Amino acid sequence: MTQPDYTRLIDAPTWAFIRATEAAYPPDTATLSIADQRAIYDRMCRAFFRGYPPGVTATDEVIAGVPCRRYPGTGPVVIYAHGGGYVVGGLHSHDDVCAEIRAETGLTVISVDYRLSPEHRHPAALEDVLAVIRATPGPLLLAGDSAGGNLVAAAAHVLREARLLGQVLVYPGLGGDRSKGSYRTHANAPMLTAADLEFYAGIRHGGTAPPPGDPTVSPLQDKDFTRLPMTLAIGAECDPLHDDAAAYATAITAAGGRAHAVTAPGLVHGYLRARATVPRAAESFALITATLASFARGDWPFGDRP
Repeated sequence: MTQPDYTRLIDAPTWAFIRATEAAYPPDTATLSIADQRAIYDRMCRAFFRGYPPGVTATDEVIAGVPCRRYPGTGPVVIYAHGGGYVVGGLHSHDDVCAEIRAETGLTVISVDYRLSPEHRHPAALEDVLAVIRATPGPLLLAGDSAGGNLVAAAAHVLREARLLGQVLVYPGLGGDRSKGSYRTHANAPMLTAADLEFYAGIRHGGTAPPPGDPTVSPLQDKDFTRLPMTLAIGAECDPLHDDAAAYATAITAAGGRAHAVTAPGLVHGYLRARATVPRAAESFALITATLASFARGDWPFGDRP
């Protein structure tokens, strides 16, 4: 199979982001102990931390037994689930991302500190996200990146509630066919490889392969895509998970729902941390926040469905 020419696809600012990330989070980090992985990931997140925009505050609280961080604004509330392979990350890792979503949309954001693997295998993380959603009154929006995108999508499939106004999934892993498409074409992409995906999937399920056909693990493998919220699914072009976003939007649309897929050109997994330094990432982040604001108003901002 012909490998992508990343020197052509990826521009100079993105390569600078990749190099800065690798300096803080070496590509072989997944081979280290879980404790070391978390320590390295925490250091990397601190290195990229941008602080809060003016006027944004946050308070920590426990919702339905789950530690959360609330960024007060107006409603509807955005429930945010962070990425990190179900193994690393927490309230700190996406703190400034959530603060900037609050600043750009004016909406209240609640970040969920769900339980991590391997100490807590599936479905612990999903149960935590579901608990916070169920305990938060009023209309809601769901958002998440990578593993977090998987969790909020799975929650939408479980709940199918009208009060879920929309969901925004950023480079989500949704359980696509790993034998074809972007899983093979971008198997050795910068920032995330197919081998990384296998490693983290094994940890989530106690060293075994993900069970097939379980939508709480792989929303793409559900047989029912009805009664799901309006959806924006974004795939990074240079990412083995890229095709999941388009496949998911296609499935919802075929079932009569509203879903829109976007490819973030030339971007790599984890590009949210590059939103201040990479113009392409900044453009994608602007789309994320604008879409959340539109969904909060009950508006469909894309022209591919009425």
